[in-house]
Amino acid sequence: MMKREVYYFEEPGSKNTEQTIKIVRKRAKELNIDQIVVASTHGATAHRVLDAFQDMDSRIVVVTISQAFGPEGWIMEDKVRKELEKRGATVLTGLHALGDDVNTAFPPKEQVTAFNAVVAETLRRFSQGMKVCVEIVLMAAESGAINVEREVIAIGGTDHGADTAVVIKPAYARTFLSLEVREILAKPRKT
Repeated sequence: MMKREVYYFEEPGSKNTEQTIKIVRKRAKELNIDQIVVASTHGATAHRVLDAFQDMDSRIVVVTISQAFGPEGWIMEDKVRKELEKRGATVLTGLHALGDDVNTAFPPKEQVTAFNAVVAETLRRFSQGMKVCVEIVLMAAESGAINVEREVIAIGGTDHGADTAVVIKPAYARTFLSLEVREILAKPRKT
């Protein structure tokens, strides 16, 4: 049996980023986890994670929002991507594993409820960051950026910054039912 602390933030959002990263660093050391997967739209959260882990031999995988969100101004600039890669991060952008796929191109009355949408909405009941954490681990696995035989810590958030962190036993999308959320390290109380 194991007794662990879970950190609950009163409100979601970027004000929790530094504390979330400290929690992740501590738990990564305790569990000898060297794979950290972080969601970062514009690169700020990724840079903070790289700063926090610079003295550890960790593989930092940065998952960006898909290029489809360019019109909204939500994509990472090439300059930022290159800075992160220069610092040793793997930066990947791809189709979101839990949404924003072909199904969402159709008018709502013609959309078929897809399993990925059901999974995404279920995870959002925990927090937006929980959905993001699971999604970015699936995306990192699909790209070959992580070893699916070893645990990872995923860092996600609500809107900007980081407010959610979980330990996950990864899986590919086609083997999703073998993915395990093993520990919730931090999350907002309100979703």
